[in-house]
Amino acid sequence: MTHKCSVCGTVSEFDYKPGGKLPPNFPFCSARCKAIDLGKWLNGEYRISTPLPNADLMADEEKEVLAQLLLDAGEVDEVTDDDE
Repeated sequence: MTHKCSVCGTVSEFDYKPGGKLPPNFPFCSARCKAIDLGKWLNGEYRISTPLPNADLMADEEKEVLAQLLLDAGEVDEVTDDDE
């Protein structure tokens, strides 16, 4: 199997059989790249963006209130409108 490290781009080859073990640092090529990725998560460089729940059922005013609550609570960094 061939896999490309998402941090440095190094392509690694390894033998894999279903149910078998993956390399110890998978999906990264090394412990260094694994640590770099973890550091990015811990420093807030990565974030997961999700749409507002049930937004299609909410009035515009309700969407604005929920968005402000999420911003104030620090749950999101920004709110975007995918319809625009």
